[in-house]
Amino acid sequence: MNSIRNISVPEELCQAAEQRFGNSFASVDELVSNLLRELLREDAYKMDARELEVIEQRLKGLGYV
Repeated sequence: MNSIRNISVPEELCQAAEQRFGNSFASVDELVSNLLRELLREDAYKMDARELEVIEQRLKGLGYV
């Protein structure tokens, strides 16, 4: 069984998340859990690395790097 850890999030941030994503997630807890899962996926890291390469190439093309 997975244990649960409590985190603190500012109330106004929770309210904004509920308004924006309330139709997609049952609660802010579910939203945060899903966001963390996505951020921790290895594919997400690889995507960030590819995006960084593209940005670096664009900056080189513009003469900034």
